Amino acid sequence: MAFISSGYNPDKPMEDRITDIGPRKYDEFFPPVIANNKGKWKYHEILRPGVLVHVAESGDKVFTVRVGGARLMSASLIREICEIADKHCDGYLRFTTRNNIEFMVDNESKLPALEKDLSSRKFAGGSYKFPIGGTGAGITNIVHTQGWIHCHTPATDASGTVKATMDVLFDDFQKMRLPAQLRVSMACCLNMCGAVHCSDIAILGYHRKPPLLDHEYLDKMCEVPLAIAACPTAAIKPTKVELPNGTKVNSVAVNNERCMYCGNCYTMCPSMPLSDTEGDGIVLMAGGKVSNRISAPKFSKVVVAFFPNEMPRWPQMTGAIQRMVEAYAKGANKYERLGDWAERIGWERFFEVCELGFSHHLIDDFRDPAYYTWRQTTQFKF
Repeated sequence: MAFISSGYNPDKPMEDRITDIGPRKYDEFFPPVIANNKGKWKYHEILRPGVLVHVAESGDKVFTVRVGGARLMSASLIREICEIADKHCDGYLRFTTRNNIEFMVDNESKLPALEKDLSSRKFAGGSYKFPIGGTGAGITNIVHTQGWIHCHTPATDASGTVKATMDVLFDDFQKMRLPAQLRVSMACCLNMCGAVHCSDIAILGYHRKPPLLDHEYLDKMCEVPLAIAACPTAAIKPTKVELPNGTKVNSVAVNNERCMYCGNCYTMCPSMPLSDTEGDGIVLMAGGKVSNRISAPKFSKVVVAFFPNEMPRWPQMTGAIQRMVEAYAKGANKYERLGDWAERIGWERFFEVCELGFSHHLIDDFRDPAYYTWRQTTQFKF
């Protein structure tokens, strides 16, 4: 009856039917100049850091100002973004996959006022609300995961580490002095809902201790089969435990040698917490990329096995990242990504020029037939 009272006609089920209850179709939000030239773009250029122009076959041009944003934004900041778009861009803007905001105008004469407005807006502490940059041969905005704010299994914070890192790399976000683009990514645990597996420099939160077991409450709070099934290495098995008061309860046992500290069990069972002040910290990785240019796509390699969490500024971590960026800027050839540079000079030399310690734990010696036989890239080889 509820359907009928709302206007639903069972004899004509498709009449006035709402077929999409999610977001509206993306092309409804195109600026007119983009809608008129979709699929007919000739080329684009970077006029200066953070400012691009796209030229269509028709001669139409779109000028874009890219500013750094954040994954977590307040409603008031989003309202301010919309206000800027209404004021300068006829209400149009777009978000990029790396948390940037792009303001688009159809005439170059509109750029100076837009750039001046963006640069004039600052937080109470003095930092830019909308820093212009993130294009070309510089540092792109850092994508990251959820960290201590939203996630239940992080080994480190996401927003805090990214803020501390971007503070020391900010000049290169606003410039294009590097040999090529340099992508920095951050994931707060090995489950990695961030792209750290193939980034030029990657920050990874890392647990080093197996989960704690609260036997007294485990069977009351958790479904034991789910906790067991959640483990990817089969390190958990059911067991019975006798409590100090003599009561026997159903619980689980963890094979510490098989545990890879992923936290999947805690996802299923709150009585198996993994976070630990001393055991949790940060791993740095380097040399990955998705691009096919010069060399095939490659995974990041571990270059620093562990840094402790040093809130709020993580000085050891940011210092190591800064050294890597400076060594890369100084030693790489034009268009060479960080991993290509490291392979050209040799990873031994990479550790030396970046002033990073080396141990046998960092040796990448994974080899099997698939390494030689699988075609894992679209790159052409002659």
